[in-house]
This record gives sequence, C-alpha cells and structure tokens, in this order.
Amino acid sequence: MTLDVGRVVVLYGGQSAEREVSLKSGAAVLAALKRSAVEAIGYDPAEGGLAGLEALSPDRVFIALHGRSGEDGTLQGALEVLGIPYTGSGVLASALGMDKQRTKLIWQALGLPTPQSVMLGPEADWSSVVECLGLPLIVKPVHEGSTLGISIVDSRDALASAYRDAARFDARVMAERFIEGEEYTVSLLAGDVLPPIRVEVPSGFYDYAAKYLSDETRYHLPCGLSDAEQAELAALCRAAFEAIGAEGWGRVDVIRDAKGRFWLIEVNTVPGMTDHSLVPRSAAHAGIDFDALVRRILATAEERH
Repeated sequence: MTLDVGRVVVLYGGQSAEREVSLKSGAAVLAALKRSAVEAIGYDPAEGGLAGLEALSPDRVFIALHGRSGEDGTLQGALEVLGIPYTGSGVLASALGMDKQRTKLIWQALGLPTPQSVMLGPEADWSSVVECLGLPLIVKPVHEGSTLGISIVDSRDALASAYRDAARFDARVMAERFIEGEEYTVSLLAGDVLPPIRVEVPSGFYDYAAKYLSDETRYHLPCGLSDAEQAELAALCRAAFEAIGAEGWGRVDVIRDAKGRFWLIEVNTVPGMTDHSLVPRSAAHAGIDFDALVRRILATAEERH
C-alpha cells in the first residue's frame, strides 16, 4: 500500500528519561512507514532541535517521543507554531496527560473513579500521608512515564526514601492509594476502543523491567472479562480519555479491585510502539497489523490538519 502523504518525519529519541524506549518505538514506526512506501525520515531532536526538524521540510510529523519535551505539550506547541500537522493529542491534552495529578483532579471533578492521592515534599508529614492513604501506597513522579521512579511503599519509614527516589526524576512527587487487583490497559485509536489487555506480572509489580525487559510478563487477550464488564471498561476509558481532551490515539491504564470496580490510573498520549508495547498487541487482536496501525495513527495528523 502506498500513502500519498508527502514527507513524514518520525521524531524519536529526545532527552527525556524514556529516550531508549522512544528510540525503539521510532525505529519500528519508521520501518513500518517505509514498508508502506511512505517518504519517511527519522529524526532525533536531541541532535539538532527544532531547527534541524525545519530543515527536513516535513509535511507531517509522527511523534514517537515519550516523556517530557515530546509527550507533554511542549513539542506539540512548537509544531502548532510551525504549522506542521502531527499525530496524536494537542497541546492541552498532552500537557494534562503528562501531569498525573492534574489528570486525576479532572477525573475526580467529573466523578470518574481514580485512587485518592496527595502531593509530597521534602518536609511532608509522613505519618499524615499514611493516615490519609493507608498502607501499602504508591509513590511516583508526577511527570514521568514507563513507571520510572515509581515504588510501592509498605511502611511509614520507607516513605522518605521512596520520595527521594521519585524526586530524582521530577520536582513534583505524589503518593497514591494502592489498589490491589488486576491490571488492565485499554488502547484507543481514531475514536475506536480496542480490546483490553489484562497484564499479569509474576513479581506483582508492572515496573520498567516488567514492561520492556522481561519475557515473563503475560498479556491476556482476550482479557477474561464478560461482555458487560468489557463494555463498562471501554466506556470508562473513553470517558477518561476524552475528559482531558485527548484525541487520535492513546492508552488508559486501569486497576480492577477485588469487588470488581475499575479505577483509573493514568493516560498515555504517546504510548510505546516497541515489540513489548501494548497498543500494537491490542490492535493485532482487533485484526490491525502493525503497519496498518502506524498508517492509522499517521492519519490522525491529517485529521488535525
């Protein structure tokens, strides 16, 4: 299949803590576009910034940058100024999606279920945090993805150390009530909700290693939910995605507790596209192969334009 979309620049790499994952995502996307006979070029903005991107004269940009300066609205704003159509969500939705705390505030205001959380600082009253959220609890950077800097804390004495670990990645750190249960991830593509995936990790913690390095992590497709439960989950994730103004494509992560209630955890507006990534798995189960998935994501740039 040949796409007449002009010159497409795939942005990958960057300078965030998720650089290595982004390089893999971008390489996979670039290869898929070339297989579809698209004039595609890979570009790492860490090497030449926006000036280098402009010099390539792109007709469209496929964003495969994860984390800050790629997924947080910064790049999207620059592309708006330059008048270059790009994939995925716009400036505001990208900024909100990258900010876990503000995303939760919007969900809470709309009555969408998400675990209670509090912001942390170096002088936080750790006893009050535990009293508010209970144990165990989750400590995480507000502006990071790929579970970087995240930890499960099961004692008050471990809180300060967990805070310091998270603060290495971000000046803003939050603690969140721990929801014990099954992990699900739901991908959205051009208005469609793709089949949910249930993620099973032998260690019980879906961290960076489990996401990108381990071959023991299991991805259940079909996920084991009834049709009614799957419909409920799809509606919830669509509402969560649209609540922050996200569009084009993305992924919503959810926990289902022992009582069967779904809890929203976070939104990813530029999910991974590696061989371990979840959006391609879900798309494949829906009959959309990787190359077709990449073409459909690219089409979101045209819709924006």
